[in-house]
Amino acid sequence: MGKLTTSCSTLGYAMAGATIAAAAAAEQWIGRGDERAAEEAAATAMREALNMIDFAGHVIVGEADVPVLNVGEKVGTGKGVELDVALEALEGTTLTAKAMPNALAVIAAAPRGGLLQAPDLYMEKLAIGPGFERGVVDLDAGAGENAVRLARAKGVPVREITACVLDRPRHEKIIADLRSVGARINLIPDGDVAGAIATAMPEAGIDMYVGQGKAPEGVLAAAALRCTGGQMQARFAFRNEAEKYQAQRSGLKDAGRRFEIEDLVSGDVIFSATGVTKGALLDGVERVRGAIVTHTMMLSSADGVMRTIRSVTPLRG
Repeated sequence: MGKLTTSCSTLGYAMAGATIAAAAAAEQWIGRGDERAAEEAAATAMREALNMIDFAGHVIVGEADVPVLNVGEKVGTGKGVELDVALEALEGTTLTAKAMPNALAVIAAAPRGGLLQAPDLYMEKLAIGPGFERGVVDLDAGAGENAVRLARAKGVPVREITACVLDRPRHEKIIADLRSVGARINLIPDGDVAGAIATAMPEAGIDMYVGQGKAPEGVLAAAALRCTGGQMQARFAFRNEAEKYQAQRSGLKDAGRRFEIEDLVSGDVIFSATGVTKGALLDGVERVRGAIVTHTMMLSSADGVMRTIRSVTPLRG
């Protein structure tokens, strides 16, 4: 845990190459209704790209539904800096299969111990963008109260606050609470990594992300928010004793506590996301004149700079 000894920008561009490869591989499956094929294509391409990078990578947050890039897999050439890697080769498999917005290929990497090894369980999550003091919002407060607090901190009426929420039955109370105070709600069908990251991107028009989603995706979102100065709080939402036991077996101490962003991601971290389908953050993959065109964001906590990459890769064969 701590600082990267290798240039963050060098590693960042290398990781961006891996998300670009994954997005390009997923493109052929956009709108074809086959979630597994899309995910396998993206994961296989991402692994091939990662294995060309000089680093010793350990996947600590990985794929659960396909047989590549699973937790515990080693990636990279084995030479150079040791990094923990969190990834989602295709965040939004359903979005891709249905050609809906906001599907991404995502990677975060940090020195060993810098990323929480989160089990595949649900978390309550609350995220806001940069520029606010700690304590402006509170995971233990209601969603409506947090919208009011955030509006006060921004100096705007609460009706100008937009909260992003996954459109799920489990979020009925959150939705009702936000509407009771007059906040706007952006309901999304999937893709909570993009939803949380959007709080740090003014052009996305999202002020707050709130609701339950998978913990591995929470670590990825926290990596991006740490790079941009955003805030995130989270807590495991155990549905039964078996899930609590699963968290304890994974090595988490006091798994029922609230996690701050530094608990999810500590030290230096680099983050890359490439759009698969067009969304609020990134354009999707396109085929143009015999080439694949992609749009990527690359972030580093070391300098806080967001770099965007437009790449054009010739199609072969």
